[in-house]
Amino acid sequence: MLFTNKITGVAPLLLAAASSVYGTLEVDLNNTASVKSAAQTVAKNLISYYNGNTPGKTIGILPGPPPDGSYYWWEAGAMWGTFVDYWHYTGDNTYNALAAQALVFQADAPQNSFMSPNWTASLGNDDQGFWGMAAMLAAEVNFPLVPGEADWLEMAQAVFNTQAAPDRHDDECGGGLRWQIYPSNAGYDYKNTIANACFFNVGARLARYTNNRTYSDWAEKTFNWIRDVGYIDKNWNIYDGGHVPNNCTDINKVQWSANAAIIIHGVAIMYNMTEDAEQWGKPLTGLVNRTLEFFFPQGVMVERACELTDRLLCNIDQHSFKGYLLRSLATAALMAPDLVREPIVKALKTNIEGVIDSCLPDGTCGYRWNLGKYDGDVNNGPAGQEMSALAAFSTYLVTYQHDVIKPLVTNSTGGQSRGNPNAGETPATIMSMSELTGRDKAGAGVLTAFVVCTILGTYFFLATGIGERKQ
Repeated sequence: MLFTNKITGVAPLLLAAASSVYGTLEVDLNNTASVKSAAQTVAKNLISYYNGNTPGKTIGILPGPPPDGSYYWWEAGAMWGTFVDYWHYTGDNTYNALAAQALVFQADAPQNSFMSPNWTASLGNDDQGFWGMAAMLAAEVNFPLVPGEADWLEMAQAVFNTQAAPDRHDDECGGGLRWQIYPSNAGYDYKNTIANACFFNVGARLARYTNNRTYSDWAEKTFNWIRDVGYIDKNWNIYDGGHVPNNCTDINKVQWSANAAIIIHGVAIMYNMTEDAEQWGKPLTGLVNRTLEFFFPQGVMVERACELTDRLLCNIDQHSFKGYLLRSLATAALMAPDLVREPIVKALKTNIEGVIDSCLPDGTCGYRWNLGKYDGDVNNGPAGQEMSALAAFSTYLVTYQHDVIKPLVTNSTGGQSRGNPNAGETPATIMSMSELTGRDKAGAGVLTAFVVCTILGTYFFLATGIGERKQ
């Protein structure tokens, strides 16, 4: 079936090229090559927002952080992860060299833990975690290594080790990482889902890749803490976080798709590794079903916390969230096909029609996928919505029964990244769970500006305590 829906009227002014374009991106969803071609068109549009490979610019980052540009550091890590996934699904290596260069440069050798002093003022555990997840993905899909540099697994291990270290942990709220790494940063008193989800996610994936029990123990403990503190309720709703002065009982019940994405991904990995239906299969099924129900109310994805019927309140960061959920759902379908493939494939199929309608022929895509047309939204992070659209086209390839997606590798199934279990540590020794008893219950962070949502020019956190943007 060929989708050729048209936008009527004068097309909005495009941020990148200011060209008037009519119509939508044409895609034959019954043709794998057509879907890959659409993904290629969107990928080309997305990379146009990156200038880090030009003289005088910083390698690996999107323009920013504010006030120098719109984007915080973490979002570039998410973008390169999106490009790694794009290569994995489509086989198009056009952007591999840029992605590899970005990951190596921002890892900041010799520690390779994505903790460059340049980003101290806005560095949360989640920010670091998004770069770590991109490196972990590169290891899992055998993304080409860069000769003479740390491999992708070592980078992910460095992120994990720095986040598991005693200096990131305290007993407040019974455990859990804080948003911020440094006490001087705004939001240090907030323990939230995204920071802990990133740590859980990287730990789960390291456990699967290396078969190292230390990683799986940390993953299990972190997931249990997220549930025990009440950030995941009995109906599998995933909330945002709470503040240390209130013992994390002032739970902010806003629901973001990115929180669901990172947790579902990690749970699917743990189920795939353990085949434990009770401990991991039941949570995975519950989380996926509730997430699809909440974020795909009419079959097309909506960021319900900020994408309202009568107005759009999503900020630059939040414009990228949809893509993380689509990518994680696709991974869950591959990791646990017996449990969740069917409902996920159904959602990917209904959602793609809205995405196609939102995209212009040059690959410029809107943020709102349920309007039946391009929404003209170019003021709040077009790179983020391009990431989400690219994820939608790339992950749609999972829906084809005849198309075999290469499985995620481990160090015993062909993984080329060998890693370094002591990466990122000073002194260079990985500590076990028992060695950290008494101080192994917390840490730092939330994704930079992850829960910032502007309403009438004011931040939500002024009233509710969420969304402290780093300055």
